[in-house]
Amino acid sequence: MLSLANKRILLGVTGGIAAYKSAEIIRRLQDAGSDVQVVMTPAATEFITPLTLQALSGHPVHLELLDTEAEAAMGHIQLSRWADAVLIAPASADFIAKLANGQADDLLSTLCLASRSPLAIAPAMNQGMWRNPATQANLERLRGRGVHIFGPAEGSQACGDIGPGRMSEPEDIAELMADIFETGALAGKKVVITAGPTREAIDPVRYISNHSSGKMGYALAEAAAEAGAETILISGPVSLTPPDRVRTIAVTSAQEMYEAALHEADGSELFIASAAVADYRPVQTSQQKIKKDAAEMTIELVKNPDIVSAVAALANRPFTVGFAAETANLENYARGKLERKNLDLVIANDVSDRTIGFNSDDNEVLVVEMNTSEAIPKINKSILARQLIAKIAEMTNPTK
Repeated sequence: MLSLANKRILLGVTGGIAAYKSAEIIRRLQDAGSDVQVVMTPAATEFITPLTLQALSGHPVHLELLDTEAEAAMGHIQLSRWADAVLIAPASADFIAKLANGQADDLLSTLCLASRSPLAIAPAMNQGMWRNPATQANLERLRGRGVHIFGPAEGSQACGDIGPGRMSEPEDIAELMADIFETGALAGKKVVITAGPTREAIDPVRYISNHSSGKMGYALAEAAAEAGAETILISGPVSLTPPDRVRTIAVTSAQEMYEAALHEADGSELFIASAAVADYRPVQTSQQKIKKDAAEMTIELVKNPDIVSAVAALANRPFTVGFAAETANLENYARGKLERKNLDLVIANDVSDRTIGFNSDDNEVLVVEMNTSEAIPKINKSILARQLIAKIAEMTNPTK
């Protein structure tokens, strides 16, 4: 079944008679579960009004490169971070030439250059323009960069010609967009992911916890499922909806997460410990609410089990990935964790930066291996999750 649930698609509309089909593309993408924002080139507004696409998408249509109403007037950067994928439909011969040559002289071409999300184009042009060697050379260049090319179809054209160049139908484009996320990179593998915080009870109404929202772990679970994995998500208490095609196990305490993790890790090929597990728990938990009679109260704590270390120490261990939430010396602490806990990979982020990490929709991480490290700049967590899953899949399937 076609699914783009929770995906954020940026639809770029360029100048051409096929722009009237963009309205139907929005509907098809929304019916599949995605949120759609629209960017139009000046030429596109000659064929269909921004008001039409705004009414259908439910968002203002973006037109200007330097938008004074956008935060810091950098709308193209915000949009490129927002989108899980960028779709240009219709993509004119002129715009395809811009993309192929890295030109950035309007909002749409600029955000395509800035985006690290998958990019797809649905060409639409006269059959002579389509067959022109210059157009074919531009398309070949884009294919080499990993750009997805949808169509075109063949048939009668607005100019009266018959041949290739008609934009693919909206329902076909929507299906092809869904296929972008179904990579199959982890097909047949069992993946276990921990997410969210744990809560360590003090009494029936109080507990020790942290600010983790679970967003990163949930995004990783969704990306793993898209990659074809049998995905198990062990989640602490969060307010998120579990992803489709993911078996979710709800836990509260670190001990519960530990037991579930060891049980599910058995027979798994990949374990990702993205949960923010409380390091300590109270030695004793009061069965009644503690009254605030005393001016001071002391709580004796005991260390919680180290989940990721225990999984990494299993006789038949899975490929084990840890997370490191730090406030300083990011790489040093991450590399120390990698070596100390016998991990295959550590993903570290600076939680002192309030614009990323805990509770944020964005993250900026350092991916640390034994001999190398790679910085991934600030990006939406869902996009980051797919990049991380792709990297891990490549590491665990080096010959594919």
